[in-house]
Amino acid sequence: MKSIFSSLLAESGESVSYMIGEITHICRDMEPRSPGSGGERECAEYMAGLLRKECGCEKVQIESFLEHPGAFYGYLSFSAALDLLCVGSFFLSPWLSILFGGAAVLLMLFQFILYHEIVDPVFPLSEGTNVTAVRPCAGEVKRRVFFNGHMDAAWEWPLNYHFGGVVFEAHSVGATVGILYYLFLSVCALCGAGTWIRPASLAGLAFLPFWVGLPFLRDRNRVVDGANDDLTGCCMGIALLRALERHGAALEGTEVGVILTGSEECGLRGAKAWCRAHKDDFTDVPTFIYSFDTIHDPRYLMTNERDLNGTVKTDAAMSRVFLEAAAELGIPCAKGWVPPMGGATDSAAFTQGGFRSVGITGLNHKLENYYHTRRDSYDNLDPRGLENGYRAAVRALEKIHGGALDIE
Repeated sequence: MKSIFSSLLAESGESVSYMIGEITHICRDMEPRSPGSGGERECAEYMAGLLRKECGCEKVQIESFLEHPGAFYGYLSFSAALDLLCVGSFFLSPWLSILFGGAAVLLMLFQFILYHEIVDPVFPLSEGTNVTAVRPCAGEVKRRVFFNGHMDAAWEWPLNYHFGGVVFEAHSVGATVGILYYLFLSVCALCGAGTWIRPASLAGLAFLPFWVGLPFLRDRNRVVDGANDDLTGCCMGIALLRALERHGAALEGTEVGVILTGSEECGLRGAKAWCRAHKDDFTDVPTFIYSFDTIHDPRYLMTNERDLNGTVKTDAAMSRVFLEAAAELGIPCAKGWVPPMGGATDSAAFTQGGFRSVGITGLNHKLENYYHTRRDSYDNLDPRGLENGYRAAVRALEKIHGGALDIE
């Protein structure tokens, strides 16, 4: 007898067509989905409806959380001010220069690299939205698998759109190198360095455009469609649940659900809020969260065993299961990480919140020209990339349902 998983794999093309149709509808017909916006809420309510009507989910929660979405990139104005104070004060007092420069570096580290909420309270308060849905199993619950994606979309990065990722990254690196340069000069000045300090400090003013340009690394007036990043991740789980419902299949002992987060693009705020709200939930049985983010290029399907700019170690056993699932289906998939300055997936927040999770991505971590630009639209989806991600997810679910992670 043909198993339900074989049927899901055989009909993967239909699920991919469904994903593309839903992504196209959301991009064309709904409001822009910036973090904490009405568009994010509209998308959440629409997807919750799909989960109730088409996916057989008896438990569907729409949850709100408070956040300051403007802070994640808004911090760049603070950073620019501290950078300029560091340089200006160098000519008055090296001690002041070290104070302002050190503050700039620490702000970047904690706000932008580690995603802490350092300057958030000074930005306007908004309401973000999360959705959680669970499809019931047959018999006693023994394990639970969630598929995660984020519903919000990014503000555009103009430098990446007009000039490409190399220029965008060069700007960020240039601003950081410039501040480290003046910190170095300040230490040398305090140590009694010679006359070379003065011309070296004047030469360092070449970094001025990098600091002044920091607040303009994102365009607050343009929100991209976010078709790949990350409606693909949202629809991956929805399509899988819908396929189970179409076959009337309730897995024996395995609950399957989705977590659709808001406000990922402003520092994983939705996933962090979800972890706070559900820290005591889902502890009855082993629970696993596969976080899908930007499933686009089939050449770059990857499990990320380190996340959040390389600082968070995710679940290696879940990664192994996904890699084995892809290999069994002949799907190229690599083990990798989200590198420094590469950002994060929601998996980092779930892991920090005490849940077992790993991030699955389908993009080159070297910035592509569609990443956080208006090119990330429904006409730039890759059906083969979607199908590979979906098929690997189905097989990974099959392996977990078969007990692959029960004793790990």
